[in-house]
Amino acid sequence: MFDYTGKVVAITGASSGLGKQMAEGYAQCGANLVLLARRVERLEASAKEWEAKYGVKVLPVACDVTSDESIANAVAAVKATFGHCEVIVNDAGGEKGTGTPLVNFVRSDWDFTLGLDLTSVFSVTKAFVNLMKDAMAEGKQTYGRVINIASIYGLVGNTAIPTIAYHTTKGGVVNFTRGAAAELAPMGITVNCICPGYFYTELTTDTLNSDYFQEFAKRTVPAQRYGHEGELNAAAVFLGSEEASYVTGQSIAVDGGYTCC
Repeated sequence: MFDYTGKVVAITGASSGLGKQMAEGYAQCGANLVLLARRVERLEASAKEWEAKYGVKVLPVACDVTSDESIANAVAAVKATFGHCEVIVNDAGGEKGTGTPLVNFVRSDWDFTLGLDLTSVFSVTKAFVNLMKDAMAEGKQTYGRVINIASIYGLVGNTAIPTIAYHTTKGGVVNFTRGAAAELAPMGITVNCICPGYFYTELTTDTLNSDYFQEFAKRTVPAQRYGHEGELNAAAVFLGSEEASYVTGQSIAVDGGYTCC
């Protein structure tokens, strides 16, 4: 099971953090990769390393997920290089205004976060699903998978730190997943969502390392720790696989139990 040989997996936000970790997880299963992010030099370094280490083909593509033109150019590159794409993982994101209470939140920070964390998921999904449909019609692939990376903060509120725009966008991603899953299921394309708990990334390291948050995590996460590097990969590999053909519209929390209590 979970043999990705000959399959193509595209991942946004693949230059660092969870996106990079998931990309390597797919490469370990034999998938050819499309790495999408703005920092293309990082993608090129990963591509060189993983092609040598895992014997897969890796296409690094500079892509700004807030630009329809940039997304279209990325899809064109994928089509020209591979001709098909079985899996798109929407992982790109960022936020502004974290730590600012709702009553003081700035509209420009709200608009930035919605554009990058929610609207981009719609735009990238639309573009890649059209590629999948065409490739399936041409007999170049037999199924499609959309995997959206949301957050535990898309499922619940939190008392640790004000982050209203992030809650809003990630909640939107969760229900976008359900709506898209209902529409695309008849086409043989599934849409699912992963809601990570607390993992170290470039955006979270300073917060997670603070004494306050260390104590908060011990009280609120049943596993009493943050997620380790690579612990998100299993969910991503499962949801993107050919075998997961009857799983769609679901949101899986990978959070050490945070959302269960």
